[in-house]
Amino acid sequence: MQWIVFFDGQCGLCSRSVRFLAHADQNDRLLFAPLQGELAKQHHLEQYASETDGSMVLIRSSDGQKFFRSDSVLEICRALRGIFLLGLCAKILPHGIRDRLYRFVAKNRINWFGHADACTLPDARLQQKLRA
Repeated sequence: MQWIVFFDGQCGLCSRSVRFLAHADQNDRLLFAPLQGELAKQHHLEQYASETDGSMVLIRSSDGQKFFRSDSVLEICRALRGIFLLGLCAKILPHGIRDRLYRFVAKNRINWFGHADACTLPDARLQQKLRA
């Protein structure tokens, strides 16, 4: 089973997170695509790249289910397995609180982490996992 992680390709935090996830994904379950790309347009997801209320979107390939905001983070933990399964402990928090926290970070991510460095080239492992 694979998941496609749609991320804001212009966000510094998002780009760094994708690099981390690509290296943590030892079982090659995750693929990555920018919310500004063609694949995101095909899935009608480009609106989730909003600088003020953006959301990572995850699509599970087995059934096409989409996960948004904090649910996408939890599903990534499930996909990565191992130590990342500890992240599922966040499920004890009510969904509304998890999403409020996610929105708070999303709203401030550009101020805190800046824009992605367009000059930084992805390494070979990440290049294999990137989709347009």
